[in-house]
Amino acid sequence: MMPVIFLPEAEEEMVEASLYYQTQSPRLGVEFLSEVERAVKSIAASPNTWPILEGDLRRRLTKRFPFGILYRIESAAIVAIAVAHLRRKPGYWKDRIRKT
Repeated sequence: MMPVIFLPEAEEEMVEASLYYQTQSPRLGVEFLSEVERAVKSIAASPNTWPILEGDLRRRLTKRFPFGILYRIESAAIVAIAVAHLRRKPGYWKDRIRKT
C-alpha cells in the first residue's frame, strides 16, 4: 500500500468541511472524516481503480457526502491535491497541480 500525503490546502478543506458538518448535526463531522478516511484507504490500496479526471489526476468520490478526493500517483506516494466539494467552484484546485 502506498502512503497518501495531503497537500496543506487539501487537509484544510477536509477539516473545514468536518467543522461545518459538525455544526449541522452532532457527530456528522466525525462521520464525514470517517468517510474520507475510508476513501483514502481504498485509494492507498488500489490507486489505479478510480477514474482519471484530467491529465494524471484521479478522483475518488465519497459516499453520503458531495465530495471528491483528487489525487495524483507519484513514485513514492499518492498526493491528495484537494478534498473538493462537488457543487462549488469547479476547477478551483487547478493551480495546485501546477505547484506540485
